[in-house]
This record gives sequence, C-alpha cells and structure tokens, in this order.
Amino acid sequence: MSEHPVTEADTGIRLDRWFKRHFPQVTHGLLEKALRKGDVRVSGKKSKTSDRVEAGQSVEIRHPFPTPEGGKKIRPEKQRLTPEDAQMMQGLVLFKNADAIVINKPSGLAVQGGSKITRSVDGMLDALRFDAKERPKLVHRLDRDTSGVLVLARSATAAAKLMKAFASKTAEKTYWALVKGTPEIMQGKIDLPLAKQEEGDVEKVAIDEEDGKNAVTLYTVRERLASTMAWVELMPITGRTHQLRVHMAAIGHPIIGDGKYGGREAFVRGMDFASKLHLHARRIVIPGMLDVTAPLPKHMQESWDTLGLET
Repeated sequence: MSEHPVTEADTGIRLDRWFKRHFPQVTHGLLEKALRKGDVRVSGKKSKTSDRVEAGQSVEIRHPFPTPEGGKKIRPEKQRLTPEDAQMMQGLVLFKNADAIVINKPSGLAVQGGSKITRSVDGMLDALRFDAKERPKLVHRLDRDTSGVLVLARSATAAAKLMKAFASKTAEKTYWALVKGTPEIMQGKIDLPLAKQEEGDVEKVAIDEEDGKNAVTLYTVRERLASTMAWVELMPITGRTHQLRVHMAAIGHPIIGDGKYGGREAFVRGMDFASKLHLHARRIVIPGMLDVTAPLPKHMQESWDTLGLET
C-alpha cells in the first residue's frame, strides 16, 4: 500500500481531481473501479470520486492500477535518484530533528510530480531518509517557481502533527516578494475569495465573489523603491493555491516575474533580473516544533543587491 498525504494546497478539491493532478496516468474509469473495490480509500474509509479531500487526510492506494487491457500495472511514476540529486537535496537542508526536516526549495523545482513533470522534491525524498526508517513525507506545498522553506515529516506520527498545524492555521508562514508599483497603504489585509478555473490544460486561480473560497493575506511594505517597485512581506492566513500571486495582482501590484497573473505589468523594462518570479517563503514558525528562516535564492539575492536592499 502507498499512502499520500493531502496537503493544504489540495484541500477542498474532488478526489477525481486530486488523482488527475497527481496521477494523470490513471483514467477515470480505473479510479471508479478501484474505489468500488475499496482499493483506493481516504484515511481508511471507502470514498467516491465526488468526495472532497481535506488537508490532514491521506489517500491510500492499496493495489496498483491495472490497465484497461489488463496488461502492465500502472504504478506511481518513480523518479531515478542520482548521486548528484542526492547531494543536491541534502545541501538544501536547513533544519533536521527527529520529527521534521526543513529544506530551502529552489525556484523551478516542483514539489510533486504530475503531467510533464519529470523531476520533483517528492521523487527525491529518499535522499533525505538519513537515519530514519521511513521515507520523509510532504505535509504542504509551494508553487514550482516559489522558493523557500518546505517542511517534511520524518514519520507518519510527525506528519499527522504537522498537517494538523497547517490545517488549524497555527503554522505561521512569512513570504518575501518584490512587487510592481508601490502600495499606498503600508500595512493591510487582502480578503478576496479565490476559485480555480481550467482553460484547456491550463489551471489558473481567479477572484470569485460568488463561488470562491475564503482567502486572506496580510501584507507589510518593508521598503518602497521610488514608484517602480516595493519589497513586501506577505503572511497568508489561508493557504489557497497561488493565493499570494493572485491577491497581489488583484490590488494592482503583481509580483515581479509573474507573467501568469500579472502579464506585462509583472516585468520591469531594462532589468534582466526581473524575468523570474520574485516570491520566496522566507520563514515558517510552528509553535513548540520549529522556527526556520531560508536565505534568498540566487536571482532574488541579485535583485536585492542591485536595488540596494539589505536583508
């Protein structure tokens, strides 16, 4: 049996949508059959494709999926771990104790595999087993292009505690971002509901006052750079997918390098460093468990140096 924790970023989505996101090779028909037989369960309970999963639950796959033709079994795609990958992953570790490992995820590295993703943190977690009997487990996610602190559990017991901290919002997350323009209000709250939308194979998130889920972000302007840009500290109270990116774009200050939500306004003419997303998970605090800060990624540190910002 393989067990896959539901992270905060996936909370509230249908089970069939969860499979489409994480196991795109499994057809809807195969999933329906496996659910009827009890070969797929959510936290030990029989489920339906329309059931919605929540952070803190786990999706249990008790048997590999057969193909419709009854041929080769469909198993979760396993990434080959090279010595170079193992060395790279171990070099990302910021914190380690008996319960948790915290890494500084690089920008551009996906947290989990999926359609067209061949390399991910999840696929290289065996490199972070160290002296533990179990493979580390993901308990939350970061966007592929967002860098910074990513927490991993070192056991099933620790995973339950950590996921509870994220689900109950006792985990305090602080992000740093460089945004276009300069917010007039130095401290504020963005309270705009978000909903996922699909345009063909592209998934985006948008403000949706009628059907969107509650999403709240606190922000503080740490430094204004004339009228061009601002260094902003962001604290998400909720953990919706792409929340910070959509919220900042919605108030007219898209994150630098975020063409997906900011379009042309997310770029600064004549500044080559502004081509990558400038969003970094700077610090995470889980009271009584950990308090970890991650240094800026190379492209953001270069921006800070160029702009004369001191960390």
